[in-house]
Amino acid sequence: MTTSPSFLGLPYHLADGCLPRAVIYAAAHGSTYPGKDSSGYALAAGAIRAASEEDAGLIEHWDFDLGGPLFDGRPVSCIDAGDIETILHDNAGNRGRIEAKTREVLELPAIPILVGGDCSVTIPFLAAFADHGPVWILQIDAHIDWRDEVHGERHGYSSPMRRASEMSHVAGMVQVGLRSVGSARLVDIEAARAYGSRFVTAREIHAEGVEAAFRHIPEGARVVVTLDCDSLDPGIMPGVAARTPGGLTYTEVIDLIAGLGRRARIAGFDLVELYPPADIDGLSALTAARLLVNVIGAVVRQD
Repeated sequence: MTTSPSFLGLPYHLADGCLPRAVIYAAAHGSTYPGKDSSGYALAAGAIRAASEEDAGLIEHWDFDLGGPLFDGRPVSCIDAGDIETILHDNAGNRGRIEAKTREVLELPAIPILVGGDCSVTIPFLAAFADHGPVWILQIDAHIDWRDEVHGERHGYSSPMRRASEMSHVAGMVQVGLRSVGSARLVDIEAARAYGSRFVTAREIHAEGVEAAFRHIPEGARVVVTLDCDSLDPGIMPGVAARTPGGLTYTEVIDLIAGLGRRARIAGFDLVELYPPADIDGLSALTAARLLVNVIGAVVRQD
């Protein structure tokens, strides 16, 4: 693992004998398609950490998103474990390292919070829960990511939910924020529906609120959340590769996170697909940093 200035000024380690509730770590590269340069995504974690620096001295202050200070008056219980060493185009090696680190965090036990990278990092992240199931998946995304393969690669960014559907420890999935057109063909939609995935469009969330998603998740379930930054509207998250109008608002996403923490249990979280070369004035990195703050706050508050 390599380290850089930590997210929100969080420690790299807690005092001896203290175990973290959550561990943040990053993976720049997952499984890249042949001839594709995904190096722009490798800048995401650094941009998010830098965006969090202004709030590093404020973690004991009142946060109106959370209804109290970040750690709810308790000691700091989240650490930033730095970056997994990944190598562009070393697809199998990257998957192995991401899965191994996630398993290590789960064995502490702590809740893993992974920052990508494109959403190919989600596949080994989910695979690491094999001994910690059953889990549900809440995917917050504009796209269903259900392609079986692209250019012969079955673990790329178009396939994480298809690969997740093949994992025996995954009990079900809800896909939220869907809109517009993406890489999914009719055959992919049919495969997702045949598996039993629940689709919740962005329009449904706008009209009905987050309950449109929660009604599909069993109360008390252990849920791994994967958040693709293009799920949010590009007006607040322009730094993505596939800008699509009509996306979720910041408030809708933090309501999904907080509500899930109350209804079920957040077992893991990843944030992927921030593409800093497309960002505008650091707005997307700032929004992503605030989303991660809300994740930590929700984890701290769940029993």
